Amino acid sequence: MDITLQQVGRRLYERRKQLRMTQEELAERVGITAQTISTAELGKKAMRADTIIRVCAALDISADYLLFGHISSQDLDLLSQKVSQLSPGQYRHLEDAIDSFVAIALENENKA
Repeated sequence: MDITLQQVGRRLYERRKQLRMTQEELAERVGITAQTISTAELGKKAMRADTIIRVCAALDISADYLLFGHISSQDLDLLSQKVSQLSPGQYRHLEDAIDSFVAIALENENKA
């Protein structure tokens, strides 16, 4: 299997799960079969360009992220819109949570 397809599949799977969406639900939104989602998530088969575009729209992510794992300005804008809805107190709690997450992630990365 192609490692790039596996990476795309992993990002697809993780985002779908983050949104608490089943393969069937995503497939219905995109207009494809659940089997197509399954084979893409497993990294067994590449999706067509038009399918990738529809998947990205359904998952509210950029093609840069899905295909390459790059966080784009579009992704950051979406996050910024969500954060801007928080109260100042909620924002500070989120900032603390992010600081803790980053510290743990970097610590785990250094151990690997």
